[in-house]
Amino acid sequence: MHYDYLFVGAGLFNATIANAAIRAGKKCLVIEQRGHIGGNIYTENIDNINVHKYGAHIFHTDNKEVWEYVNSFAEFNRYTNCPVANYKGQFYNLPFNMNTFTKIWNDVKTPEEARNRIQEQANVMLNKTPKNLEEQAISLVGRDIYELLIKGYTEKQWGKKCKELPPEIIKRLPVRLTFDNNYFNDKYQGIPIGGYTQIIEKMLNGCDIQLNTDFFEDKEKWLNIADKVIYTGTIDKFYDYQFGELEYRSLRFETEKLNIANFQGNAVINYTEAEIPYTRIIEHKHFEFGSQPTTIITREYPATWKQGDEPYYAVNDEKNTKLYEKYRTLADKQDKVIFGGRLGMYKYFDMDDTIIAAWNLAKNIIK
Repeated sequence: MHYDYLFVGAGLFNATIANAAIRAGKKCLVIEQRGHIGGNIYTENIDNINVHKYGAHIFHTDNKEVWEYVNSFAEFNRYTNCPVANYKGQFYNLPFNMNTFTKIWNDVKTPEEARNRIQEQANVMLNKTPKNLEEQAISLVGRDIYELLIKGYTEKQWGKKCKELPPEIIKRLPVRLTFDNNYFNDKYQGIPIGGYTQIIEKMLNGCDIQLNTDFFEDKEKWLNIADKVIYTGTIDKFYDYQFGELEYRSLRFETEKLNIANFQGNAVINYTEAEIPYTRIIEHKHFEFGSQPTTIITREYPATWKQGDEPYYAVNDEKNTKLYEKYRTLADKQDKVIFGGRLGMYKYFDMDDTIIAAWNLAKNIIK
């Protein structure tokens, strides 16, 4: 059978476009290398707990149209993201707010005192242009917060010293002079009741789907099976790494079932000291206010990526950005294959941004 559209990858980006294509009466085929749909937002029900298999995903947006769209596929709860940082056994609220400041500095009691303390420490960068991530962070929040809550976590996340990382990685840091632990400023926020997988299932309803299917095992076949191909894998692999490999960061997940009702009392706790190898522990039941007698936790370990590993984050430094532009130039010279998503476009997307980018593409390619 010949299709109007082939979607390589069954994540949120492709599912959004496929949903529009099906509603327009198009024939669609989705192929997915993994054994399930959903991409990185896939949730698996284990012991009546919806486990976020590839890290915590909290939906948040200021866009009412996007919020109404995702709510058309599932009911969302009132979950508010209030992560906590653990530094050497001391707990600090995130984002940086008055709860954080009064815990770090015993003599700070008021918003004005907090602002003054941060500014006092940030003044070492006054009239200087930050040359690396460390200097950028200190210019924004001062030395104390940087050392306790940013340095170790960031170096684990990226596998490099903060002095070796570009300042652009931390363009801004949230500083709130209120006792508000809500991490996001967005108007709409929540977790789908029953997990994310159901959303992708409904989006892809009407598509033919083939799981456990590697596009590169028969690339020519797949390129010729449809009029258009929307590809969400890594762009450098598509072009056989002819300009060299782009850099990615990978993750390793260590999931454990515990015969207790409550392990840490919060869905997400970050571990910001360098000596602990994982960056955070996720306790999945708290995303949906679970009362199950057991619990499931996941430790998240950042990892250096190599071919064969799962890429999660693009390393958008100057070197990789220039390399990506070479691949993008190749992509722009043809119109059969469209590159999308985090890996195809080599950039970070939140879930709402993913949907908006997919909508914009769908408007251009679906007649």
